[in-house]
Amino acid sequence: MTQAAPRPARRETGVPRRVLRAAVPLLREIGDLKRVRTADGDASMAERAFRRSWAELARGEDPGRTAVRACAAAVAGARLAGIDGPVLRRCGLTAGEAVAVLERSVAQHADRIDPVTAGLLRGALPDLVREPRQGPVPEFAAALCAQPRAGATCPGRPRLMVEPPESHGDHCWAVAVYGVLLAGAFGADPGDAFLLGLGHHLHNAVLPDAGFAGEELLGGHLPAVVARLTEHQLAALPGPLAARLGPLLALREEAAAPAARAFHAADVLDRVLQVRHHARAAAFTAEQALDDLDLVHPCAVSGFHRAVLDAAGAT
Repeated sequence: MTQAAPRPARRETGVPRRVLRAAVPLLREIGDLKRVRTADGDASMAERAFRRSWAELARGEDPGRTAVRACAAAVAGARLAGIDGPVLRRCGLTAGEAVAVLERSVAQHADRIDPVTAGLLRGALPDLVREPRQGPVPEFAAALCAQPRAGATCPGRPRLMVEPPESHGDHCWAVAVYGVLLAGAFGADPGDAFLLGLGHHLHNAVLPDAGFAGEELLGGHLPAVVARLTEHQLAALPGPLAARLGPLLALREEAAAPAARAFHAADVLDRVLQVRHHARAAAFTAEQALDDLDLVHPCAVSGFHRAVLDAAGAT
């Protein structure tokens, strides 16, 4: 009797393949804000945005508005890096000129973003040229920025260590922003996708991350530990915010609701893109910078630059 061929894995329906493929290059660039720092602070641009978003939410800002502002800043920052709206104003640009710079940066990704979301992001840009309001940041947000991610782990095997590790603040911010960008494709509310991404690791403010391998070793204790620690952190938030976020966190365990699907798409993409970043960094060559990225780029003295490199044998 002939053995039946193995049944192919079921292909998940309802996954917007074209949208996801178009979005990945932009998500990769946004993810690099985890590694961008400026002279006025030690934290990455991603961690700063993570803290800023939690401060806004804790003082009662509408999650939908916070989500769109955070996403607009992330998309603009994909090319501008540390040059954000307040920096442009400190450099002497008027509010209108600063907004125009941010608009040019966002426009570079027009083919990566659906028109409705793009319109929301453009509408939020004037808010981004004002100095952000200072306010208290929940303690768990600071702890998540200090708590490293485990990286790739597998039960029964040594972990794959990569340096430097990202923080949970980095990761949660990226998942929240990606969730906003993908919300339309899954029919999700951007504010819900953002909140779920921002808060899905609340328990790791206390619980160090040992990855999948550590979760397997915790075994039956894990659900109660996560629930207990999450409730403790939710109690530090204003009542209306905690009441909205609590039920959303239950969506971490399913992929049927629109917000859950946008979140899980954002989460798995960020985890894989982070690992691919480390792989690319490990394989980086000088030729990539010189040839592909035009390190010695055209300018008024580029001819002299190239003559120096040729004479020095450094090309």
